[in-house]
Amino acid sequence: MQITTRDVNDVKVVQIEGEMDTGSSPEAQQQLDQLREQGVKKILLDLAKLEFISSAGLRVLLATAQEIKAAGGELRVCNPNETVKEVFDISGFSTLLMCFDNEAKAMAGF
Repeated sequence: MQITTRDVNDVKVVQIEGEMDTGSSPEAQQQLDQLREQGVKKILLDLAKLEFISSAGLRVLLATAQEIKAAGGELRVCNPNETVKEVFDISGFSTLLMCFDNEAKAMAGF
């Protein structure tokens, strides 16, 4: 798994590439926690290059979304492929996270 970040205005865009599973989820949690600790309030997770997400990865996303929301911020998700979208739908995450088809739609009204 590889994680890269970039700034678009006041939004931190985080791209996750590869697989977010039991082995890689702690690293993802650590990097997302660092952003939160730095005071980042708006995070957009770009999942265009995420090939697979396990329940451990879903827990990281949910925990981060809850922590960001509690701090007065917001976490959004964009570009999930069909596999990731199906996992979101089956697990109910489609209703828990704000998920968009592309970055432009996700950035609108952020």
